[in-house]
Amino acid sequence: MVRIPPLWKANAIAFISSFCVMVIELIAARILAPHIGVSLYTWTSIIGVILAGIALGNYLGGKLADRYPSPLLLAAIFFAGGLVTIGILPATKVVAPAHWVGNWPVMWSFVLKTSCIFFLPAIILSTVSPMVIKLALANLGQTGGVVGTIYACSTAGSILGTFVTGFYLILWFGTRNIVWLVAGALVLTGIAVWLFWGSPGKWRLSLKSLIVWLVIIEVALGYALLFQFRGLWQEKYTRESNYYAIQVAQGGQNVKVLTLDHLIHAYVDPQLPHRLVYDYLKVFAGIVRYIAQDNPAPRVLHLGGGGYSFPRYMEVIYPESVNEVVEIDPVVTEVAHQELGLPQATKIRTYNQDARLFLIQRKTGDKYDIVIADVFSDVATPYHLTTLEFARMLKANMKPDGIYLVNIIDDYYRYGRYMASFVYTLRRVFNHVYLFNVGQSWEETGRSTFIILATDRVLDQADYMRFVTEGGKWEPPGTLHDEAQLNAYLAERKALLLTDDYAPTDILVAPLFR
Repeated sequence: MVRIPPLWKANAIAFISSFCVMVIELIAARILAPHIGVSLYTWTSIIGVILAGIALGNYLGGKLADRYPSPLLLAAIFFAGGLVTIGILPATKVVAPAHWVGNWPVMWSFVLKTSCIFFLPAIILSTVSPMVIKLALANLGQTGGVVGTIYACSTAGSILGTFVTGFYLILWFGTRNIVWLVAGALVLTGIAVWLFWGSPGKWRLSLKSLIVWLVIIEVALGYALLFQFRGLWQEKYTRESNYYAIQVAQGGQNVKVLTLDHLIHAYVDPQLPHRLVYDYLKVFAGIVRYIAQDNPAPRVLHLGGGGYSFPRYMEVIYPESVNEVVEIDPVVTEVAHQELGLPQATKIRTYNQDARLFLIQRKTGDKYDIVIADVFSDVATPYHLTTLEFARMLKANMKPDGIYLVNIIDDYYRYGRYMASFVYTLRRVFNHVYLFNVGQSWEETGRSTFIILATDRVLDQADYMRFVTEGGKWEPPGTLHDEAQLNAYLAERKALLLTDDYAPTDILVAPLFR
């Protein structure tokens, strides 16, 4: 048997366990995103639950180490860690979409769901460090240097696990495969502990060793069964990226449905790009048609690509228009080409980067006639695109009579504060801000999509309604608030000014989680 110094073995084991804990913490957000979105509440719940698991695991691990300092028990801990890691996937399938905490405050329902899925793995893997410290001290008879070295290696494992997962693993393998890889790494580490730290030839039959062996056998059988029947409970996605779990499904009437995380982002007819299915896009189309009377070849900036529904609509209906798309996720763009009919030879120019960074780095002096922001979903709001500073940056890249269109989801019209704060902030930058509802009634509207139009030009509301309804022949694509109603609405909702220093958007959208 190869003899390896105990401290080296302890350092390697602590490194691996901490590495795996951080991998699990990083992928937790991606695992939960299709069910509860990615928000401040999601990350707060994950970090708090993992830290609580680490704390409890360290405490329990210390107790176990004092009472049963055994390499065999350490190996069993790794085997159990592999099993509960795999258990993350079926637990997510059961717990994450459940509504049994529907009446709880949003933050506590998130904490409970996160705890049901990730608390146990964090506890079990965190019992490793106290155990290896005990075993190393028993062999070396030292304290400060051993403990410091082991904790340094443990921290190094956490750091490497963070960077490797965030920068590479999610993109290379996807979250489900990462779960299986982590579980496999834990099982292999348990075997290595058994072979290189334990002494199998000296083990004797006792009640303690019998219990440990039974646990190991049950863990192995459980792992094999979960792997054998993984197709019954494992989530399936079209693609996974560093930003989204992406699903493309077939809808009715040749329509494909694009879902990013848990929210449907686009209904696309690949054969008929001028066909708009989402109601808010019809509002966009009506406004653009009205503006295009004076300018049939507008320069348009689309913030957010998604299914590329509206950029393709603009390309087909206004062939002389210039369309630029800023889509942060390159995989979303790839899926649009591969699954949603976006031609490779399209004239639409895509920039795969953050919208604000795009404007900061933009060197050309060309100004935009229309800017369309389709980046705000109900539970994932990029707060840095809602602020006063961003609105000023955007206006600096627009023509004097340019228009800024935003689709935004908020709670009941009479209760939500997110949209009111957004409108209030835009009013500090633009001379005129108008609000559209995709339905026909303001009072009956619940959680819904609204359209904000910000501009320095005056919109003749009566003339606009005559134009989009063709003199009353058709129902308007959306209901337009008049200025007096909008003033009263902002005062009633106690709107906030959103700035880079103060933009509590996650809190403002919290009612949407219910």
